[in-house]
Amino acid sequence: MEARQDPRTDGAPQGAVRREPLRLRGDAAAREADWIAEEIPVAFAFNGEPFAVMMATPADIADFAVGFALSEGIVETANELQIEAIDTTVDGIAVSLRVPAARMAAMSERKRNIEGRSGCGICGAASIDAVLRPPRRVSGGIAIASGSLAAALIELERRQPLNALTGATHAAAWADAEGRLLLVREDVGRHNALDKLIGAMQAADIDAGSGFCVVTSRASYEMAMKAAQSGMPMLAAISAPTALAIALADSAGMTLVGFARGDGCVAYAHPHRLHASPLAESSP
Repeated sequence: MEARQDPRTDGAPQGAVRREPLRLRGDAAAREADWIAEEIPVAFAFNGEPFAVMMATPADIADFAVGFALSEGIVETANELQIEAIDTTVDGIAVSLRVPAARMAAMSERKRNIEGRSGCGICGAASIDAVLRPPRRVSGGIAIASGSLAAALIELERRQPLNALTGATHAAAWADAEGRLLLVREDVGRHNALDKLIGAMQAADIDAGSGFCVVTSRASYEMAMKAAQSGMPMLAAISAPTALAIALADSAGMTLVGFARGDGCVAYAHPHRLHASPLAESSP
């Protein structure tokens, strides 16, 4: 399933805008049309109280809201969350959400300053405890062949229309055991892309234990936390993990893979879910 498209006559995916920067080549200079990734404030309010403002690509906002609430541990299940309104203005997007009163009481201990960065979910957190919270324990999961991981990475290169236009976005994808991508989400922020994927998985009723996640970024602590919190048994990143991400994955029982490439990868935590195999057949 591809990212939803904006019904504009130019055919570009939502989140890309046309600009005419000055391009210099040697001693020549000319203004040429180019596609630029959008980045706007997306404000989340729970039960009428502002909680966080994230700088994000204005696409798949409902997926973003659900994934954010789940991956941040604000709610345990999507059934506890209701999207009351998504309002778009010239200044950004405001998302009004409702959660049970008990969840609001717990949220007060992790109150954020309402000022974000591009996809940085922990920027503005009020305390160290709000950031370094215990991860959810991941159980189950299926055996994944290294060839299936390679097939997913090959397909992912073809499933990023926004990045193909702008060169400025990350992607997070969900693959089945054979490496076929079922969902892909893009955003200027790597954390946002993962949140959008988590929300999309909920909407599609996909069992987190049925496959694995691949991301076009490093495996930071927060990426590992979001994946574990959503019950993903394996997170594979094309770049390196951090030491804290490895420690979190180890504690959560989640398989963490870094430097995922078509010709190999490195398993940093719980490698039992990953086994060597030839390259699986990728989707046409």
